[in-house]
Amino acid sequence: MLTQDKQQRNWKPIVKQFEAVVGKNGVVQRREELITYECDGLTSYRERPAVVVLPRTTEQVAEIVKICDRHSIPFIARGSGTGLSGGALPVENCVLIVTSLMRQILKVDLENQQVIVQPGVINSWVTQTVSGAGFYYAPDPSSQIICSIGGNVAENSGGVHCLKYGVTTNHVLGLKLVLPDGSVVDVGGQIPEMPGYDLTGLFVGSEGTLGIATEITLRILKSAESICVLLADFTSIEAAGVSVSDIISAGIIPGGMEIMDNLSINAVEDVVATNCYPRDAGAILLIEIDGLAVEVAANKQRIAEICKKNGARNITIASDPEQRLKLWKGRKAAFAAAGHVSPDYYVQDGVIPRTQLPYVLEQIEALSQKSGYRIANVFHAGDGNLHPLILYDNSIPGELEKVEEVGGEILKLCVKVGGSISGEHGIGADKKCYMPEMFTTTDLETMQWVRQVFNSKGLANPGKIFPTPRTCGEAANATGEIAKKFEAVEKF
Repeated sequence: MLTQDKQQRNWKPIVKQFEAVVGKNGVVQRREELITYECDGLTSYRERPAVVVLPRTTEQVAEIVKICDRHSIPFIARGSGTGLSGGALPVENCVLIVTSLMRQILKVDLENQQVIVQPGVINSWVTQTVSGAGFYYAPDPSSQIICSIGGNVAENSGGVHCLKYGVTTNHVLGLKLVLPDGSVVDVGGQIPEMPGYDLTGLFVGSEGTLGIATEITLRILKSAESICVLLADFTSIEAAGVSVSDIISAGIIPGGMEIMDNLSINAVEDVVATNCYPRDAGAILLIEIDGLAVEVAANKQRIAEICKKNGARNITIASDPEQRLKLWKGRKAAFAAAGHVSPDYYVQDGVIPRTQLPYVLEQIEALSQKSGYRIANVFHAGDGNLHPLILYDNSIPGELEKVEEVGGEILKLCVKVGGSISGEHGIGADKKCYMPEMFTTTDLETMQWVRQVFNSKGLANPGKIFPTPRTCGEAANATGEIAKKFEAVEKF
């Protein structure tokens, strides 16, 4: 149907309508220019949009969506395009609404500890804006110097400090939304808890399937009195995993705890050359603690003792801001560094209970040995959010399909031990086939009813999150009542 529509649709009058809203410079339609927008950070899937529109205001977004609604054109919102699950992947014959020009910080309210921003504002800009007054914005994905707040809201992004301070949803107070029919609504407010249904919480993490956020009220935090980073190196990644569980069991909640294995350590040192990560270590554990000076002093001593008990060879402690940044520099560059040791990599994003870390890491190593693909492990160890990077060469026919199977096995393993198929990257186009591993058909149908309330025509980011028989092998092979349920889901 989409192919037929592509052949029959006359885009010229529709483009004219978009140009009337955003001007000619706000519409991209030349084929060679559209290549930029054919995928997000998950480059293994590609589809060129029919038109790209670049609004600057809520009113412009609303008018663009109304045009799409009138002509029954599917539309997808996109920020900086750093997502790793194909959440901003275009579909055939769609309009891509790119919010990267919506970069205004609309209001800074230090007294009430909040900031109102447009969706194109870069994550790190929020902290830069308020740091001089002693505040910061806690969610800090590794891509924080390029990812946008709108994308963070869509995917419910986390980051290094999500262990103690939570993910994006814990820091969003209110939203101005353009719904799929073009109407504008406000949800949430300026206080942390609002009466009634938590529509803000419903929208955060909905991956653009319920509408587009055009103004976002964020909660900012006061900077801690004292901050300290510890780097412990171990002969095995399992020993580092045990240390994570022991630290939490001791009643210590660090600001962040990250593990990198030997493959990641050497990749980072080759590229960034921090000279902080010992190349012969089986794994390193990065731990950041913050709070009152007396609390930090006591906890760093206890953490050092726990790590030594579990076989840590050396422990580096940094309180100076420059030294802290140096210790974190390698971790923040880990994904980029992986590109220097392999032509391509496929990253997954599963979550497991902390106590299962040693077992799951052992199983991932077994999968690596069995499949023949090297797997680099870099992850938010404190909250069990794994980011295994499966290294491969996409120029070899069939390799992508094989590594996707390995990634799927890792996700199934996460669910098996009581975890989740996503911690912060979202489901998008990449992981929708694995939703039945975690949710029953009734669960999936109920989620679709919620989506239907906001997105009755199915125009807002179609083909994402939910499995369909035509796109998922699991669904295509389903029989009986399960297959019928999938068919019902696909019709929305």
